[in-house]
Amino acid sequence: MESLDMLANNLANAATSGYKGDREFYSLYVSSEARPPLSPPGPVATLPLIERQWTDFSQGTLVATGNPLDLAISGRGFFSVNGPGGPLYTRNGSFQLSASGVLTSLEGYTARLVGGGTLQTASSSPLEVSRDGVVRQDGAVLGQLEIIDFQELSSLSKQGANYFASRAGATPAAASGFELRQGRLESSNVASAEGAVRLVNVIRQFEMLQKAITLGADMNRRAVEEVARVGS
Repeated sequence: MESLDMLANNLANAATSGYKGDREFYSLYVSSEARPPLSPPGPVATLPLIERQWTDFSQGTLVATGNPLDLAISGRGFFSVNGPGGPLYTRNGSFQLSASGVLTSLEGYTARLVGGGTLQTASSSPLEVSRDGVVRQDGAVLGQLEIIDFQELSSLSKQGANYFASRAGATPAAASGFELRQGRLESSNVASAEGAVRLVNVIRQFEMLQKAITLGADMNRRAVEEVARVGS
C-alpha cells in the first residue's frame, strides 16, 4: 500500500514543474517466530519491507516557455521563498508579479533575495535575470535571487505544493556552480513509463495477495466444516 501510494503520487505529478519523485528503500522483514532458536533448521523466510522513502533530487529537463518570469536552475540549488512558517525551498521557478509588483510564487509566497529581502519591481517593464540570479529592470539592479543548497539533501522534507522545508539542525548555504535560465522551467524528473510499469506490477501483487488470502480463508472454512462433520 505504501508503494502504491508513492507511485500514484509520482504519476500524478509527472507534469508538475520541478517535482522530485519519491522512491522506496527496502529492507528484509523476519518475524519473531522465524528467529533462532525458535525457527527450525534451514533457511529463514524473509519478506521485503519498505523501511523508508527517499526523494530523487536528480535534475529534470529544462523546457523553454518564453515567459520571462519562468526560471529554471541548471545544477544544484533551490529557489527560496517566504512560507507561512518560515523559508521554503523549491525547484519550481514559475513566478508571477503580485498586484503591488512583488515577485511571488504561484501560491503567493514572496521570493527571497540574497540578504532576505523581497524583489519589488519599479515599472511594468520586463525583468532581466542573469545566470547568477541578478534581476534587472530598465537597466537598474533590483536584487539577486537567493539560491540555497544543502550539504545533505536528506535533511529536506516535502511540505506539499512542491515545496521543501529543512529539518532542525540543517544549515542552508548559498548554492554555487549553478546557472539560472530565464524563460525555462524544469520538468518533473518522474519517468511516466517506468512509473506506469511499476504501478501495474504493484497492482498484480495486490491481486496475488488477495487471492492468497481468499484461498487461506476458504481452507480455514473447509477445515472447520470437515471437523464439524467428523465430530457429528
